[in-house]
Parts: sequence; structure tokens; C-alpha cells
Amino acid sequence: MKKIEIKSSATIYNNISELEIEDKNLMSKAIAARKNAYAPYSKFNVGAALLLENGEIVLGNNQENAAYPSGMCAERVAIWKAGSTFPKVKIKKLAITASSKITKVNKPVGPCGACRQTLSEFEINQKEPFSVIFMGEIGEIVKTESLLSLLPFSFDSSYL
Repeated sequence: MKKIEIKSSATIYNNISELEIEDKNLMSKAIAARKNAYAPYSKFNVGAALLLENGEIVLGNNQENAAYPSGMCAERVAIWKAGSTFPKVKIKKLAITASSKITKVNKPVGPCGACRQTLSEFEINQKEPFSVIFMGEIGEIVKTESLLSLLPFSFDSSYL
């Protein structure tokens, strides 16, 4: 038997005002995208903003559907839009924010498992990490330097 230790690191900010200007700008874009989410069923709005190496910012928000679960998460809307509009352009950063029409979301909301898997493939393919910054509606913000720090033992094409 072999035991290993997995380490991950993140920086926790108390609020958006503590972020660097580029991160604050990206999170502001994610907040704007969140406000346009279509979430009549869950009432849980999510916005995402990707900063690409060419300076473009690509937005996404969750899109629900009465034929659950055929809706789509904000992160995958943004990443696939970036992949289809700017193929082969590397991702530098991803900002995510979530709010609810039922309660105040006062803790950071990271990507779901399906989004982590999808995002990890982009990070692996570009052979360069991208930072992930996430928050709720208010409160603390988490920043990691790599998507893969959120998904240890990731599954990728090397297994196929």
C-alpha cells in the first residue's frame, strides 16, 4: 500500500475590492453575465467570464430548460463559446459568481463536477494553467492558480 498526500492552494480575499484590477474587472463582467442568466426553475443565477490571452473576454451564464437536465452551466457556456469563437487561443483566467432569488449566496461557489471536467480538458490541452476566481453574490472570493488544483486525479484523453 502506498499513501500520498494531495495539496492544493488558494488565496482567499474578503471581498471584491481586494482583487487586483484585472481580476476585479473580470469578476465584474461575470456579475453582469450572471444578471442575464435564464434560471426560472432553480432561481440560482451563475455568471462566468473568461479572459483569453488575446485580451478578449468571453461571457457565459446558466441556461435552464423545463426538460431538466438539458440546461447548461455558465462555465461550459463560456468555455465552449471561447473554443468555437477563438480556437487555439489560450485561457488566462476564469471568474465565476452565483446568486439566488431565494437567499443571499454569501460563500464562494466553485464549478460543478461536469464543469471541472470540461474546463480541465481545456487547461490540459493548452499545456498551461489558468487561474479560477469564484465567489457567491457577496463575501469571500477564492482564487486558485490552476483549474486542476480543483480536480485532483483528473480524467483526460491519455486514458482513452
